[in-house]
Amino acid sequence: MAQSVGIKDVARVAGVSVGTVSNVINRPDTVAAETRARVLSAIDRLGYVRSESARQLRAGRSRIMGLLVLDMGNPFFVDVARGAERAARAAGLGVMVCNSAQSASEEADYLSLFAEQRVRGVLLTPADATGRNIEAFRRHGIPFVLVDRVAEGTTECSVSVDDVAGGALAVRHLVDAGHRSFAYVSGPPGLNQVRDRRTGALNALAEAGISPQALRELPTERLDVAAGRDAGARLLGLADRPTAVFCANDLLALGVLQAMYAAGVGVPDDLAIVGYDDIEFAAAAAVPLTSVRQPAVTMGALAAELLLEETETETGAAPHEHRRVVLRPELVVRRSSLSAR
Repeated sequence: MAQSVGIKDVARVAGVSVGTVSNVINRPDTVAAETRARVLSAIDRLGYVRSESARQLRAGRSRIMGLLVLDMGNPFFVDVARGAERAARAAGLGVMVCNSAQSASEEADYLSLFAEQRVRGVLLTPADATGRNIEAFRRHGIPFVLVDRVAEGTTECSVSVDDVAGGALAVRHLVDAGHRSFAYVSGPPGLNQVRDRRTGALNALAEAGISPQALRELPTERLDVAAGRDAGARLLGLADRPTAVFCANDLLALGVLQAMYAAGVGVPDDLAIVGYDDIEFAAAAAVPLTSVRQPAVTMGALAAELLLEETETETGAAPHEHRRVVLRPELVVRRSSLSAR
C-alpha cells in the first residue's frame, strides 16, 4: 500500500523547512518567488495534498456542515438538501448528508459522527420523538438548526412549514368538493409533522360542522410508497369505505393510488386522494396528484443561512438571535381530487 505524502516530504525534496512549506500553502505572499516555485514544484512532483481535516482542527473551524434527514429516498428531502447545499457552497462550505431512515438509533450514531468530525454545524430533521438525541448532541456545543420541525421548548433556530394549516388546506378542499367521509393515512404517530397535519384536518372538519369521527386514521410505520400500498389495502377492506383520503406525504399517496389502480377502484370518481409535499412525481403520476406544496428548496437554503449566520458571528459582535421561521404551505389541485359529488 502506497504511503501518503506529508508536508515533511515536500520540505525534504524542496530543501526548505516545514514552516516554509506551510507558508507557501497558506501565506504564499510571504515567501520569495524562487523558493515558492521550488516548493510548488516539489508539491507537484510528489502529488502532495494537504490534510484539510488537520487544518480545520488547528484552525478550530470546519468547512463542513452536517445535514441529517429522515429519508433520502423521499424527493422532498432531496430538495431540502439541494437548498442547503446551494447556500453552503455560496459560503465556501460543503455539506455532509446523512440519512437516519426514521430511526432514532441511526440518528444518534450520525450525530455522534458529526461531533467526532467537529462539523461547523448541523441541519437536523429529528427522528427521535423523545428529544434525547438532541439533548445529548447539545452537550458538544455544536450549533444546529431544526428543519421541517418547529423548535418547541428549545432555544435553537428552526425552519418549518405550518403543517396545521397544510392539513386544513387538504381536507377543506375535500369538504368543498362534497366529501363527508375521510381517511387519514398518517405515517408514524411519533412524528410532529404527522400529528400537526392531522390537527389541521380535524380543524377543517370542525369549521364545516362535520364530526371528527368522519376522519378515520390509518397509521403506517413508514412514510414510503410500500406503506401507502399497505394502507390502501386496509382502506379497501373497510366495510364503509371513505370517499376521500388525505395522506401525510406524497409517497404514501402514490402507494394508495397504486393499490386503488390494482383493485380497479377509480380515482377520483370512487376515491379522491390528496398528498403532501408536492414532490416532482406527484404531477407525473398516472392520475396527477393533488398535493400540499412545501417550499423544500427554500427551507433547506434558509436553514443553512441561519446556521451560517450563527457560526460566523465574530467575537465581540452582537450575539446571534435564534429565530423560528415558519413558511406557508400551498394547495396544488390536480385530477386525483376533482370528482364531482
